[in-house]
Amino acid sequence: MRLYEICPEAKNIPDRVITGITDDTRNYKEGNIFVCIKGKNFDGHSAAEKMLKSGASAIVVEKDLGLSNQIIVADTRKHLSLLAKRFYGDPTKGLKLIAITGTNGKSTTAAFIQFILNNLGYKCGSIGTVCYDVCGKIYESMLTTPHPIDLYRYFREMVDNGARYCVVEASSQALAQSRFSDEVLECAVFTNLTQDHLDYHSGIEDYYNSKRLLFNMAKSAVVCIDDKYGKKLVKYISGELKIPISTYSTEDAADYFAINIKSHNSEISYWLNSAQFEKSFPIKLKLPGRFNAANSIAAIAAVSVLGKNINNAVEAVQRCEGVPGRSEIIYTGKFTVMRDYAHTPDALLKFLTGIKSFVKGRILCLFGAAGERDAAKRPAMGETAAKLADYLVITSDNPRFEDEQKIINEVLYGVQKYITQYETYTDRYSAIKAILSKAEENDIVVLCGKGHETYQVIGNEYRPFDEKKIVNEILANDR
Repeated sequence: MRLYEICPEAKNIPDRVITGITDDTRNYKEGNIFVCIKGKNFDGHSAAEKMLKSGASAIVVEKDLGLSNQIIVADTRKHLSLLAKRFYGDPTKGLKLIAITGTNGKSTTAAFIQFILNNLGYKCGSIGTVCYDVCGKIYESMLTTPHPIDLYRYFREMVDNGARYCVVEASSQALAQSRFSDEVLECAVFTNLTQDHLDYHSGIEDYYNSKRLLFNMAKSAVVCIDDKYGKKLVKYISGELKIPISTYSTEDAADYFAINIKSHNSEISYWLNSAQFEKSFPIKLKLPGRFNAANSIAAIAAVSVLGKNINNAVEAVQRCEGVPGRSEIIYTGKFTVMRDYAHTPDALLKFLTGIKSFVKGRILCLFGAAGERDAAKRPAMGETAAKLADYLVITSDNPRFEDEQKIINEVLYGVQKYITQYETYTDRYSAIKAILSKAEENDIVVLCGKGHETYQVIGNEYRPFDEKKIVNEILANDR
């Protein structure tokens, strides 16, 4: 590929062969276009001259550095996405995109949408926290929404594999960093917004404003109105964007809403009502939790917005087995063991409240707070878990470079507001072993925070840690 093919604005530079695009000096190869991104700890502009001397075909900058072969743009982050899109042949031109944002529920909602579309005969890929599914191959996910160069490579592979739809989980960081470039979304979905990622965002309003960016790209919107930010978003979309909007709820009347919700040990049932249809629909899901009723309604609404038959969507969603690490039962016997990705106060509240509605014995809850991530939510996580669980084990999650005991102590500020019994372990394996030893008949043991992850991040190492395998290994040895 040549420079003018993907960067026609580079008219002040002689055309030349391009070997790729990068914004990372560690991944640079001769002939690359180097895009200078100003990040939290490093400004790529400081490496621009070095990259040219190393054989870069061109550098993309936000200011005149007085260097040869420079392309000056207003926003290098947006331009990186645009170059990636062009480099991979504009793959989203052949894809209908559905994007989901929110603090909790993105992965399950995305899984429901993908499952419904695939069952209706439309090949659908997915990009999200659990994995990147390119309709023929599954890639491990390290970021909810990947780096633009990776993202457009996955889009390209999907299209080449015959995909015509793709459902994307859009994180607030990805939206703030413009990892999408000038996309037109068939539908954008908002699940909820609660405290999270305030290590990155300056506050909850900044977090909300990043989420809101997704809807500027959408032809239509589906929004949950069960929290104040959903209601706020509806006002913004109605007043500013004026695109078609469908609301949903499990608490109140909306365009799509649930009544007669009943929770069970491994499933939930409800009636779906919609003013757009003459009848109500009985729905029984193969996974528990009131929040999963909300996630399934979001998916049905989104598929309906795409013009698909709601009867077929309702039938399909009830056959979906769910998502690894989301309300997932990993052991059943005298007691039950579940794992979930709940890693915020609100996610813990919804997950544990859901279990409390059907548990016959006690709730034994293991969780930790991630290192180098929004420390302000740690006491609230502890308080929520202590209020709802009968026994707690507080341990590490992904500590990274933070001290595990320090993180645990910050969680304990919230735990100690209640008289709930607890233990602490800095080693998560020991913590799992300890909580399983406490389980009695009809108890439910919940392992929260890591969900689908099969690793633990300690320092900068990703160490193997699959809780599903660990639980079954421990229980097998105890028999």
